[in-house]
Amino acid sequence: MEKQVIQSVGFRNIVENGEVTGFQFKVRLPYYRGVFLSQLRTGTVTIDGEQITKEHVIWNINGQDFTAEEMKDDFKTHWSVLTPAVIKVKKPGGLAQGYHDLSYGFCFTSSYMPPIMQNEEALNPDTESMIFMPEFGHHVNSRRMIIV
Repeated sequence: MEKQVIQSVGFRNIVENGEVTGFQFKVRLPYYRGVFLSQLRTGTVTIDGEQITKEHVIWNINGQDFTAEEMKDDFKTHWSVLTPAVIKVKKPGGLAQGYHDLSYGFCFTSSYMPPIMQNEEALNPDTESMIFMPEFGHHVNSRRMIIV
């Protein structure tokens, strides 16, 4: 895996039944341990300035698809540090060939962090935290990507 959270490998359009229904990209967990899905807080995908809300985003972990709502209560599925997650974005027609500016933030709770660092304001995945903690996934990640 690459050092950057958003991986360059795996960025492509999604084709279902011969029709392009969206695009996908991979993210790695920037943490030294894995997390359970109920710990994740997902954000808004921004592609070329267009914001796509989490209702149109599916996380694929260990080969299984999950919505943000499904992950909230899933305390059994574990995301390992060694396995990138595939983020699937519903966008009819997908993306055109060429370069695209992609931003995405996510974060997660941790049992040993003080509550002040884990309230809704501090764990808003769409904004930088009052305390910069990229190793806890709390960072809005951006990367210029290419679809060929």
